[in-house]
Amino acid sequence: MHIIRNGSQASAKGPADYFTGTVRIDPFFNAPEPARVGCASVTFEPGARSAWHTHPLGQILIVTAGCGWTQCEGEPIEVIHAGDVIWCPPGHRHWHGATPTTSLTHIAVQEYLDGKAVEWMEHVTDEQYLAGRG
Repeated sequence: MHIIRNGSQASAKGPADYFTGTVRIDPFFNAPEPARVGCASVTFEPGARSAWHTHPLGQILIVTAGCGWTQCEGEPIEVIHAGDVIWCPPGHRHWHGATPTTSLTHIAVQEYLDGKAVEWMEHVTDEQYLAGRG
């Protein structure tokens, strides 16, 4: 058994290549092989969001605080709240983040395939993002 103590891992700023706005990533774990699951808490300040991306084996988001938006390509933007659980299927292009006025925190769980858990794409434009206001 391996215990990762609270506070033993540093928070990281969400890289500007993959996020718009202020995002903090608090890692929980990346399980050692042969397991392939990783998990982190991600906090988006108002207006912050991920870029478009996919996951080779899918992703589970567990919203723990606030209110945010998520969108799968070709579908409408969905409002998500604390307590909601979202399943993003493998290879499904999507984004997620805070609303313009509220922060969002979620736990992200994804598996690695051949050492990769995410494929990052272009940023979500302001026009795409603000379509959620409608």
